[in-house]
Amino acid sequence: MNSVRSDALEPTRSELKNASFGERLRRRIPVYGLPILLVLLIVIFSLILPQTFPTMLNVRSIISDKAIIALLSLAAMIPMAAGKIDLTVGYGIVLWHILAISLQTMAGIPWPFAVLIVILLGACVGLLNGLLVEVARIDSFIATLGTGTVLYAVALWHTGGRQVVAQLPQGFLSLNGTMVFGLPITGFYVIGLAIVLWLILEHLPIGRYLYAIGANPKAAALNGIPVQRYTMGAFVASGALTAVAGVLLASKLRIGQASVGLEYLLPALVGAFLGSTTIKPGRVNVWGTLAGVAILAVGIAGIQQFGGSFWVEPMFNGVTLLIAIGIAGYAQRRRGTNNKPFKKTGA
Repeated sequence: MNSVRSDALEPTRSELKNASFGERLRRRIPVYGLPILLVLLIVIFSLILPQTFPTMLNVRSIISDKAIIALLSLAAMIPMAAGKIDLTVGYGIVLWHILAISLQTMAGIPWPFAVLIVILLGACVGLLNGLLVEVARIDSFIATLGTGTVLYAVALWHTGGRQVVAQLPQGFLSLNGTMVFGLPITGFYVIGLAIVLWLILEHLPIGRYLYAIGANPKAAALNGIPVQRYTMGAFVASGALTAVAGVLLASKLRIGQASVGLEYLLPALVGAFLGSTTIKPGRVNVWGTLAGVAILAVGIAGIQQFGGSFWVEPMFNGVTLLIAIGIAGYAQRRRGTNNKPFKKTGA
């Protein structure tokens, strides 16, 4: 059973061919509503907070703070394309950022090899998730929740509840601390990865296969798509990308501690779910996911500059998640109603 349904709801050219201008506008608003809202928020906050919001310092701060969340949202989006949920994007980053540091300090492994080991371990955890979901037939929500909890427990055991602090090489610190054209390099990582994923999901057969699996795995299997192989591959990619985010978090914090990382789970899922309501409504997609993360980043930054309390961010993330799921569910029901065949009536 799929945990998430992946079924694009954007209007086709044939559907809009004979539609009036008002009908076209009504059908297009759900497609581009989120980017439009993002632009409006930027304009509003820039007018209200001209001294702090529309500044390069604020842009750098937003990119630095939300780049890791964007990477985790893209990681979560990959299994979602196949109709699955991967909760280890939040739990795994706890262990991976700790290991990225402790492998260098405790085991004396050079940082490039430490990074490679962490990414390979992340891929192995993704493979384990794929086996649990596709071979053991455990629902992805339950399977990844269990795996993630084990990873978190290992992180607690490894650190003993203490911080992992050490002098790290400059090359490792530069992974996150480098500035390119005056902006944090992590922002360019996100854009580069987004382009690669967009090309794969939208322009290569593997992307069509994942979306077909997410829409109807039984129909995909009947059409000759190896559902098990591609679903497991989606989890492997998600696990490896989560490990990359953990490496960047370690480079950013320069310390490892088990209390850091879990707070990324909710906003990462919010970004992916919110992304399924725009660009290609009803289907997770790369640019929609980045728009969702940007909405969270801009909204939270603006509210905090107004003097919002510490609880504003989790409240904003939670409410936005509920709204995103509600919009996606409504769009699915609306599309189902519109696609019902009309009954013929006798004269």
